[in-house]
Amino acid sequence: MAKKRTHTKDRSPAAQRGDGRIPVVGAREPCPCGSGRRYKACHGREAAQAVTELVRRPFEGLPGECDWVALRELVPAATAELTLKEPLPEGVPSVTLATVLPMAWPALRRDTGEVLLGLQNDTASGDLSRDLGGTLRRALTAEPGHPVEAGRPDPASPRLQDLLDTSVPFTPQVHTGFEFWIGGPEEAANATGEVAASLERANEAALPTVRLTGVDAAYWCATPEKNHLRWVMPHPEEQLLDALARLHAAGASSLGDDTRLVGSFRAHGLMVPVWDLPVSTRADEIEKPAAAFQERLGEALASSAALTAGERRARSGLANRQITLS
Repeated sequence: MAKKRTHTKDRSPAAQRGDGRIPVVGAREPCPCGSGRRYKACHGREAAQAVTELVRRPFEGLPGECDWVALRELVPAATAELTLKEPLPEGVPSVTLATVLPMAWPALRRDTGEVLLGLQNDTASGDLSRDLGGTLRRALTAEPGHPVEAGRPDPASPRLQDLLDTSVPFTPQVHTGFEFWIGGPEEAANATGEVAASLERANEAALPTVRLTGVDAAYWCATPEKNHLRWVMPHPEEQLLDALARLHAAGASSLGDDTRLVGSFRAHGLMVPVWDLPVSTRADEIEKPAAAFQERLGEALASSAALTAGERRARSGLANRQITLS
């Protein structure tokens, strides 16, 4: 027998607002939903859980997920144009992702109205994508010529996946310095005072970095002692470790003479294998070896055979040399 439905009118604040969201109040105040309980014991508990729940792959579902991870954790100076699903607000000509902004601002709206969104900032919750989405939404309505300050995360904020047009490719542009902070090389050449000093300090601290063109999400960088290739890969970690172990045990994991696979990073749910390269090895010289390695890796990933004793030892060694960045 069907249960009789009552037709009482919902007078809660959320229903009156019509958007389904519960306004945030003090933790010890009555919950606006009308339950009679304190906010922290009612909808505040849901809000707190939404803010703190860890999302292991915050960029999953975005085009170029591996490059998002690289720009977040590995690349000093880079930008990428972003395309929103909805038309840009009046007065906002463009939105640009930047690895980092002056003073570690979360975002900046230039005098021209252009929005810059900083990627390398401390995340206020367990979902970096939601934090960035909330910052972007605030930046779109910020006053021109002003930064967007860090703020309390809103559990109802949209994620990047909600705001960005995921049909548009993600194409990072790596820079040799941070001149993009103030517009470009010409503006930087005319900078004076604290602006010029800040640019000089930032540029001196940035490692020279180049994104390879023949494979996805692989970044060469130079240090005084040796150069490196750091390659963000989309494959499941256990499967990738098995494949790398097969190649390592077979002596096929290097990128040429005097290069070696030394370990990996773990960042935002993805693995980032790292190779040591001679200090004399330039980025363009590693393009062909990287492409050849990608072919060998594809074959190793396709293998379903059990690991041999030597491959298991190689796998254990690689796993022990992992460093978790996030």
